[in-house]
Amino acid sequence: MEMSGRVKSGICLVTLVALASGCGASSSHGVAGAKKTIVHRCAPGAERAVGDRRVAWAAVARRTTTAYRAPGRGAIERFGLRNVNRVPTVFSVVAERLDTRCRPTWLRVGLPLRPNGITGWVRASSVLRLPVHTRITVDLSERKVRLYRNGRLVLESRAAVGSSATPTPVGRYYVNQRLVPRDPTGPFGPGAVGISAFSSVLTGWTQGGPIAIHGTNEPWSIGHAVSNGCIRLPNAALRRLFRLTLAGTPVVIRR
Repeated sequence: MEMSGRVKSGICLVTLVALASGCGASSSHGVAGAKKTIVHRCAPGAERAVGDRRVAWAAVARRTTTAYRAPGRGAIERFGLRNVNRVPTVFSVVAERLDTRCRPTWLRVGLPLRPNGITGWVRASSVLRLPVHTRITVDLSERKVRLYRNGRLVLESRAAVGSSATPTPVGRYYVNQRLVPRDPTGPFGPGAVGISAFSSVLTGWTQGGPIAIHGTNEPWSIGHAVSNGCIRLPNAALRRLFRLTLAGTPVVIRR
């Protein structure tokens, strides 16, 4: 892992959009003045997945928030408004649990914790939700990063990936923070897009060995498997990805 705690905070969030959700609407069909009302009801505790290839949902902590293994049971971790790098705490929304009026009361979210890919439940009232129209794929065998917006490819770049000794972890993650290094000419280049993955081997590194997509001061390394697990981009590509990518963006890393 190549991240350090010596960064200053930076995160680009679009205007927060309050989710107006509800499937309890009724519709009427009239014959000679008669009306038939169809009401769609939700069973208490019903769960539904959220998001698709064009849009995902992020959840930004609006107060101190506890993530649970099941709604209200088995606490996993307590999160503050900001993380250790002093940027807002952000989760990715995977699913929602509904009440009888189809309102989400609990959200199943991706967590920026070990083990990689872990999810938990947070109260819907504890977070603000916002739509995310970007997603990232990292292909380790091709050594390429692709950024999509609204389902359309907008950026493709060669990348350096983890070496055989310090591999980049595969799986489904999300962007949980965007960081600006103090020295833009240093090993992280002009910026780092942190994701909710951790190195499987560098567990003793700063902050537990988190993984990021970042720039580099070693442009010769692009296209090779030489990093400590992070994904390096040419600085020009990193600047564009950094500008377009919001916290909460889904990230899929595959072999």
